[in-house]
Order: sequence, then structure tokens, then C-alpha cells
Amino acid sequence: MPSLTTETEQLLLRRFEHNDAQAMFENWASHPDNLTYLTWPAHDNPETTKTVLSQWLSDSDPLHHHWAIINKTNQVLMGEIAIVDYDKETLTAEIGYVLGKVFWGRGIMTEALTAIIALLFEKTDTNRIQAKFDTENIASGRVMAKSGMLYEGTLRQSHRNNRGLVDVALYAIVKSDYLGS
Repeated sequence: MPSLTTETEQLLLRRFEHNDAQAMFENWASHPDNLTYLTWPAHDNPETTKTVLSQWLSDSDPLHHHWAIINKTNQVLMGEIAIVDYDKETLTAEIGYVLGKVFWGRGIMTEALTAIIALLFEKTDTNRIQAKFDTENIASGRVMAKSGMLYEGTLRQSHRNNRGLVDVALYAIVKSDYLGS
């Protein structure tokens, strides 16, 4: 998967590069209010972001992948979408994402998630794609629904994020849904 790159009307989704660290730090990784529903704390300095990015780039597991979400017009790095877990037995990819707060409300993450769903179903043997969100983060659920994913249930107090112990909603799409069969 490391070679998988895709484009949409507005976006380029590509593998991260070392020189993305500063934009990542400035656009979302250093903003606590941008990370409320995530599991990792805001980065205190650009060096932390560089370390995280280096870890992603050195990960040799082909089933882990982090895509940089780039605005094609101005080349701004706006966020990240990733395969955060992959079950080889069921061919299930779990997706996670974050977008800089200044880019919210423009349909960017819906466009990115829809593109990754298409990419995984059309270019890999993935059969199921799922994602979870803190039930207080209603906008994330709308992104999943608009991308064709279906609500499958709520897991009560099953995850811990920067808010503490939280309920999460599970959304998914399977290849047959995507293909319309």
C-alpha cells in the first residue's frame, strides 16, 4: 500500500514525506482543540511531529498507511487519513482521520474518505472498511455516512481519547455495498 496515491477534484492523497512535519505541526498536530476526539495529545514542538512522522515513514508493515491530504490548488497539507488497523483474516481496514480545524466544514474529509474507500476496494483485496468516532463528534459521523458507510452500532464506554472514556459509533462499508451487488 505505500505506493498508493490518488487524486480527487480538489485533493491529492499521497504518502507523507519528511518535509511535511512543519505543516503537520502548524495545521493540526499542535492544536489541542483540533485533537479533542483523538487518542494522542497535541505536540508541544515541531520535533515531536518530526519524530512521529519518522516513525510512520519507517514502518515496514505494508498494511499500515498514512496519506497526507493535500489541496491540489495551493499544495497546502490539510490533514491525514490512515489505515489504523488491518485484519488480514477478514480483509478489514479500519480508517482514522484528522483535518486541521481551519479546513473543517468544506467537505474535504468526506472527499478524502470517499477516495480512500474507492482506492482500497478497487486496488486492493480489502473486503470491509470501518471507522469509529466518539459519539460527541457528530460531524465525523456525517463524514462516514456521506462517504457511503453504514451505522452498525454504538460501543458504550469502549474507547479512551482526549476526553476520557467515551462511547464510539461504528460505521462500515463492505465491497459488495460499494459495487452495488
